[in-house]
Amino acid sequence: MDNPIPNGMHNAPPDFKIPNEKIKKPKLPDKGIVKRIVIAAVILAVIYSFVGGGCFYRVDEQEAAVVTMFGRVLRTDTAGLYFKLPVLQQVRKVDTTIHGTGIGYAVDDDGQTFTVDTEGIMITSDFNLIDIDFYMEYRVSDPVAYLYHSRNPELILKNVALAAIRSTVIDFTVDDAMTTGKSQIQAEVKAKMQESLTEQDIGIQVVNITVQDAEPPTREIVSAFKAVETAKQGKDTAINNAKKYQNEQIPAAEANADKIIQTAEAQKTARIAEAEGQVARFNAMYEQYRLNPLITKQRMFYETVEDVLPDAKVIITDGGTQTMYPLESFTAENGTKEGS
Repeated sequence: MDNPIPNGMHNAPPDFKIPNEKIKKPKLPDKGIVKRIVIAAVILAVIYSFVGGGCFYRVDEQEAAVVTMFGRVLRTDTAGLYFKLPVLQQVRKVDTTIHGTGIGYAVDDDGQTFTVDTEGIMITSDFNLIDIDFYMEYRVSDPVAYLYHSRNPELILKNVALAAIRSTVIDFTVDDAMTTGKSQIQAEVKAKMQESLTEQDIGIQVVNITVQDAEPPTREIVSAFKAVETAKQGKDTAINNAKKYQNEQIPAAEANADKIIQTAEAQKTARIAEAEGQVARFNAMYEQYRLNPLITKQRMFYETVEDVLPDAKVIITDGGTQTMYPLESFTAENGTKEGS
């Protein structure tokens, strides 16, 4: 078979021939070189998979790393340098430092705080409203539960905190929640939260929760609250005045009662003595009456007439005398003579 005709020479005359020395055959690469190139590529791929593919990872001091393979948790690593199988094993790091968040208020990008009414306003046991803010500190205690037991553990934590706060504040009066009851509220809220978080098992632990501020929620309620406080102070003042009046009047009444009792006792004693004296006098008169009845009767008659008719004029007559003379004139004359 003749040599193939190069491109562009199909129109050459029939007797044209290409010289053999002008036809170049392609040279194939050496098999040894190809083999070395393939081996080098494999080595580079392995090195890249071990180094560049993340076979080694570092866990910082305030972190914990959860290693999984095919969706199954293999281990939890603390601070240090570790190795993992490339592609097959995945590592998720969790920050285990203490974090803080506000409940009832929030902080914007400029550092300004603003009130969150849906979180801070709640009702107390005496049916008053109060705007109470808390600051909560928490940390991740179980990285595996934190990553895989819930989709949003921080949201669950806030809901648990709100539930614990509302169920605690409702047991206190508004005065106690704003003054002396803060420490007890904090302790009860923390205990309820820790119990609920243990049941939820989301891998978060409450470190501390404190009351930041507690006050009436709006200006209208502030005015009403002040009016109530003024009324309470007026009530206390009225009660104190009443007690003062009571303390003043009761001793005076008791002294007056003692005086009346003593007077009654004195009158009782006097009347008893008088009655006893009259009885003794009657008995003595009765003894005289037994001895001389007629004389006693006359004497008693005259004494009774003197008592009943002290101004009566006594006239002595024998019944036949026409002219009667009163005894006063003779008594007066006798008294004058005696006096002279």
